[in-house]
Formats: sequence, structure tokens, C-alpha cells
Amino acid sequence: MNALPDRLSSGDALIAAVRAAARQEQFLEVVSAEEARKRFEDRLSLAPMPAESVPLAEALGRTLAADVIAPVDAPPFDRSGVDGFAVRAADTVGASDATPRRLTLNAEVLVCGQAPALEVTPGSATAIATGGVVPRGADAVVMIEWTDLVETDAGPAIDLYRAVNAGQFVSYAGSDIARGETVLRRGAQLGSREIGMLAACGLDAVGVVRRPRVAVLSTGDELTALGAPLQPGRVYDSNGAMLAAAIREAGGEPVMLGAIRDNEEELLRALKHAVETCDAVVLSGGTSKGAGDLSHRVVPQLGSPGIIVHGVALKPGKPLCLAVIDGKPLAVLPGFPTSAIFTFHAFIAPVVRALAGLPVEDAHSVEATVPVRVPSELGRKEFLLVSLAQGDDGLIAFPSAKGSGAVTAFAQSDGFIEIDALSPALDAGTHKRVTLIGDAVRTPDLVIAGSHCVGLDAVLTTLAEHGLRARIIAVGSMGGVAASRRGECDIAPVHLVDPESDVYNAHLVTPGLRLVRGWLRMQGLLFRKGDTRFEGRSASEAVSAALADPAAVMVNRNAGAGTRILIDRLLGGSRPAGYGNQPRSHNAVAAAVAQGRADWGVAIESVASLYGLGFLPLMPEQYDFLVAENRMSRPAMQAFIAALADHTTRARIAALGMRFGDDA
Repeated sequence: MNALPDRLSSGDALIAAVRAAARQEQFLEVVSAEEARKRFEDRLSLAPMPAESVPLAEALGRTLAADVIAPVDAPPFDRSGVDGFAVRAADTVGASDATPRRLTLNAEVLVCGQAPALEVTPGSATAIATGGVVPRGADAVVMIEWTDLVETDAGPAIDLYRAVNAGQFVSYAGSDIARGETVLRRGAQLGSREIGMLAACGLDAVGVVRRPRVAVLSTGDELTALGAPLQPGRVYDSNGAMLAAAIREAGGEPVMLGAIRDNEEELLRALKHAVETCDAVVLSGGTSKGAGDLSHRVVPQLGSPGIIVHGVALKPGKPLCLAVIDGKPLAVLPGFPTSAIFTFHAFIAPVVRALAGLPVEDAHSVEATVPVRVPSELGRKEFLLVSLAQGDDGLIAFPSAKGSGAVTAFAQSDGFIEIDALSPALDAGTHKRVTLIGDAVRTPDLVIAGSHCVGLDAVLTTLAEHGLRARIIAVGSMGGVAASRRGECDIAPVHLVDPESDVYNAHLVTPGLRLVRGWLRMQGLLFRKGDTRFEGRSASEAVSAALADPAAVMVNRNAGAGTRILIDRLLGGSRPAGYGNQPRSHNAVAAAVAQGRADWGVAIESVASLYGLGFLPLMPEQYDFLVAENRMSRPAMQAFIAALADHTTRARIAALGMRFGDDA
């Protein structure tokens, strides 16, 4: 008899719970996943968190908060790529097994870390190890396998059985990373490759986006802490550990606040603490319509605007509750683990990634066309690093032009292709499967192939600020012209003068290509300050003085470069000492002069300033852009054109020593 009132009391509680659930039905508005995501993100600022400086050893997986400008060249000097002998290429002409060339061996061996003391004069050679500094006078390195050591009355010498070209087995200063170059851009995710680039620049710390602190809570009387004995009717709090790991995967820093009982005051206190101390809050459980589910009642007490969505047309995941508390995202996920992780990845992970400065996740292997012929060594399977870009007929895989000693070769590649051991070459136009580095690849919005300029970095910074990504393939002006005519790039930066009209770049326009004006760069002679052969003279007087002095060593530029055309016109057929030394960049020219391996060269004024060199102006050159007519309507191309006219961008370029034709 006494039990009946207890059962009635229990029944009353059950009826009260049902009525409470019915009242909640009025609040629960089920919306589509798209609508839920839009409502949620419209109330949030998804800008990355503020920057913080971290030691390089702790930067793995972090996101760059600002562009990184290289403070030094890599390599910092012209270095040997093989064990062998530093020589003058002209001394090796005609060398063969039948007619070896004998060179006197200088009395030093250049190992890594040792500065050369002796000049390589005509008819001589210096022993050098891989990575050693190429000495003055030398413009190539011969492999030790191509030589025999001989003793002569005059001392040790080598017999050389193979000729080499100028620049062979030489990695020029700045050929990997050039001082003043933007090596990594804001928003880049730092992996081992990127950290290698930063280390090559000598950096021991880097500014990164602070990881968002995400509070992780679970709610429910049935929850038991991990490692504790499990009582009847209880379950382990698996959601807390799972969501903490998912937050870390998404780039956040989980803050574990444990499991909270089904007590409104305790839950309110815990959530207030979470909102005050963290950047986002994730709570699992308590979002359904049961009488013990309290989250939907507690969340509105935390701040405004409060709950944005409560109920999404998902299976699993219908009870999802999304809220914004004074600008901070708060999500109440369903209690069932499958529903919790599903809704986390669908709605919360993108927010955490955005706050961490990470890009939207893409998704391991793709088909692409290799546009150029790639020679290969018979008998060895080759893995060729490639950069991917979108062409007119699908993906294009551009082979990396940098050697194995370049840290940027791997960092700037999207994947690799295999070349069979029995194949002597990969023909142009071959379709290959590219194995991606990482889980996925995002093709660039723009492919830029041609001559590089630090002013171009300023334009690309503006594009990056608008979420656009460009890939630069530095192949020189002539290489850019060829790539643009084959339809392999969107933009080709050029600075080539027409020898007949002395007008820059206009003669390069062909059907399907348009010329977009860029800026003017002053070309001139670089020399070490205080050198009386150059100081206080005009450029023409300085060239005459240098040509009259056999001891004056120049540093040239590679064939196909716009600067090389200017140099050859300046020399009028002369071939002074150092003419065969032909690095591929302005930075390498400046490094050779600054380090005393050459006495003069031709480069742009901004590079002379970077290296503290004297500068004698020769003539301004026009740095312009060939663009594909059929790609002009693309948003990325229009953004590039707009960036060229942008006042802020122009100010950045002008600060680098460039000027615009309409400013003259």
C-alpha cells in the first residue's frame, strides 16, 4: 500500500518530463545543414588569431602570421655540387680520353667551411669538396672521376678527360634563396620543408598564428572519467578525448575541462569559465529534448546573441546546437560519439581551422601532363619533383628546376612522378600520375613563368591578402615568352629590349597574347664601394676602365636573360675575365661582387642597395607582363591587373626602388 504513492510520484515526474520535452519542441527549429552553417558563420569573425613568436623547433604545423623575407642568400656563396676540381671552363675545351687537358694543381684543398686563399689562374685547378666555396677565377667544377692525378717536374697536376661548360656543377649564391626574396607567405602552414627554408635563412624563431584555445566539456550524470572503475549504468567520457584530438588535428589547442554533472548551476559555472578563458567552446551532450538535458537552457544565460541554431536536418546529428557568445563560437554536440564527431567535422572543424589560420581542407594522387622533355639517367628509377598548375586541358606538372641541394625544391613542389629505370627521357606532353606530397593539392589561381623581380612579390602579397595563390616558375624572360606561347602559364614577366627599336617588350606580343605594363627598374654597374676603377665615373667610363684592366673580373648573366642582352651590347663583342661566369639572378651577381669573387657586374639598383654595393646607372628597363588573352576574364587575372594599379601595391614596389612610367 505504501508503494503506490511512490509510483504515483514517479509517474508525476515522468509526466513533467514529457511536458518539458513538449515545450522544447516549440524551440527546436530544424534547418538544413547549409542554412545552419551560414547562420553560424555569419555571426562569427573567422579571422586568424593574433600572432605569437615561437622557436623554430616548436613551429611544426603552425601557420605563418606574416610574410618571411630572406635576410641572406642560400647558398651564401658559389659552391661546388661535387667532389672534384674548380677550373676555368675555357681550359677544358677539347678534353677527351684521347686528348686530355693537363692543369697545374694549386696548393690548397677547399673543404666545406674553408675560404679560398688562391685564385684559379689560366691552366690551373684547385681541389674542392662538395659544398666548398668556388674560388676566384673558377667558373666550373669537374668531377674527380673525370681526372687522373699526375706528378710533374713543376709539381702535382691533373689530366682532365672531359670538357665542362661554365657553371657546371656550381650552385651560385642566391640560386636557392635570394636575399630580399619572399620565401614564405602569410598563411603558409609550416611543415618540415618550410622549416628547412627558415633554417636556411638563419632564423631561430618565427611569428605564427596563435592556436585557438578550445574548451572541451562533456555533460551527463552517466559519465565516468577515463581510467576510473566503471559502475553499472555509467559510460566512459570518450567524447572528451575524441574531440580534444579532433581539435588538435584542426589546428586548435584543446583545454580539457572534464565532465560536468546534470546540474544547471554547475554547468553554467563551467561554461562561463570556458567562455572567459578560451576562444571557442565545445560541449557534448545535453542538447536533446530529454528532461535532463540542460545545455539549451544554460547557453542563453552566457551572453549574446546566444543560440543561433538548435536542430539540423542531419542523420546523425539532428540535435546539434550552435551558439555565439560575445563573438566566440560555442557548440553543443550530440552525446552519441558518432553524432558528436560527425557534427564536429562538419561545423566546428572549419571554424577552428579558420581561427588557426589554416586553409579549408582539400583532398593523394592525380593525373597531369608534363609540358617539357625531361632527360633521365638509364638504369635508375627517377622520382621527379613537380609543381602542379591548371592548364586549358587539365593539370600541368612543371618539373622542378632546382637541384637536390636546394631546400626550396621539395618545399615548393606538390608531388612527384616516377620515371622508369629503362627510360632515357620523359617526352613532352606525357600524361603521368602525380603522387602528392600531403593529402591533397590546391592548384594555384595563377601560374607565372618568366623573369622574377622583388617588385612582383609585392603584387603577389596583395593577391594573397585576397586569398589568391600564385605559383612562380623562374625561367627567365625568354623562357617565359616560350611558356606563354605554348599556353603553359597565365602570365610571363619579361624585360627584353628590341635591338632594332630599343623598345622593351612590345616586339614579344603575338596573336593570343597581350602586354600589360609593369614598372621601370634601373639597370647599372655594381662594384664594391671604394674601387677607384669605378668610383666617381660614369657607367661607360667604368666599363672602359674595367676592360682595360686584365685583373678586373666581371660576373655575367645567363643566356636568355634580359640583362644578358644588355651586357652583350655594352661589351660590344669583348669577352673580359669572368665572362663565362653566368649565374641566373641579380642576387647572385651582387653576391659575387660583394664577396670579391668578381669586381663588377650588371644588375638592378634595388639589389645593389641590398648588398651595400656601389651603383652606376646604365639605363632603365621596362619590366612588363605577357598575359594570355583567353584567360583575361578569369577572376584571378582580373585581380592581378587590379593589384598592379592598387596604390598600396605601387607604394610597396616604389619602396623597393622601382618606378612606374606614368610617374616619370
